[in-house]
Amino acid sequence: MEAQKVDMFMMMNAKYFESHHLNAVREKLLSLDESKWGLVQTLQFKEPTTALIISIVNGGPLGIDRFYIGDTGMGVGKLLTCGGLGIWTIIDWFLIMGAAREKNMEAFQNALY
Repeated sequence: MEAQKVDMFMMMNAKYFESHHLNAVREKLLSLDESKWGLVQTLQFKEPTTALIISIVNGGPLGIDRFYIGDTGMGVGKLLTCGGLGIWTIIDWFLIMGAAREKNMEAFQNALY
């Protein structure tokens, strides 16, 4: 694939991935066939900052932040325990952005591998 397209994709979407995943994403994109480029452009990534805002603004105890990133099991767990009596909610304030980026990487890998 054209390096210029890959660089543009990386510039626009780097915030959706952990920094240690960026090289792997770039290498995978460079090795892709041109025919898969349309698939890459249709991928919908979850915004880590939105997940954090949902978690802080009363969505954390209900598991809405976890449902948003596609982590249904954790969302149900938080919903049934009221965010682990608040403890799980507070912990997620620090972890949810990384969890969203990890889910984005999983979605990227599942779509292209």
